Amino acid sequence: MFARVHRGEARGKILFYVFLTVVGLVFVYPFIFMVATSLKESPEVFENILSLFGARLRTENYVTVLRTVNMGRYMINTVIVSLSVVAGQIVTSLLGGYAFARIRFPGRELLFYLYLGTIMIPFTVIMIPMYKLMLTFGWVDKLQSLIIPWIFTASGTFLMRQFMKSIPKELEEAAYLDGANRLTILWKVFVPLAGPAIATQFTISFLYAWNSFIWPLVAINSKANYVVTQGLADIQGGYHASPPLVLAGATLVIIPTVLVFLAAQRYFVEGIATTGIKG
Repeated sequence: MFARVHRGEARGKILFYVFLTVVGLVFVYPFIFMVATSLKESPEVFENILSLFGARLRTENYVTVLRTVNMGRYMINTVIVSLSVVAGQIVTSLLGGYAFARIRFPGRELLFYLYLGTIMIPFTVIMIPMYKLMLTFGWVDKLQSLIIPWIFTASGTFLMRQFMKSIPKELEEAAYLDGANRLTILWKVFVPLAGPAIATQFTISFLYAWNSFIWPLVAINSKANYVVTQGLADIQGGYHASPPLVLAGATLVIIPTVLVFLAAQRYFVEGIATTGIKG
């Protein structure tokens, strides 16, 4: 009887993993199709769209995208913008999260909820005032306009606050007894423990900054300062009759985000799980 139950459980697990494999392949296939098509010639795409590979792998499509379309320059701009935004958001979120979680001051809860409420304001409402500010500062068509307005984030502050509220007060009190000030406690006690929350914030901020399109479209005019989303739109406009080049550009845009998520997914899941412990 026990052997029969054991065989039934094993069979169930096998069927479950087969099902997960099939579902995984369904989700991964569009990415595989995109990469494979980017290595074809245009006629090969239209001859047999279901065929993954052509006569040979045409890596020169990527050379064309990087050099002729100047996607290499756009990627450098996007890396600068994304890493700057991520660094700024992590620093401001740590400072704000610690203040709202650990420092008692008049109006703390009201100020926190007002700040958190800014998440509900649609970007289209603040887009024109932000553009006027960029004109006033002389930052239009400069990378500063893509970085400085975005280094503060209410969602990141909320994330850090929730995580820091879950850290035992005894650690903070012990640091006080050793003569540490607020900043020392933050950087020496809280930051090392906040690895999962920081990884979560890094992932969310990087993906948002890398994939941003509307604001760069408004704030950036010259191609020298384009980011990858603008470059991809440029490819679609100029090479719409050549799907391999369009998909080569899309592959270059997607790969960094996939790598970042894969590298941080374990910490991302842990961070999401632990930041909801306390309200």
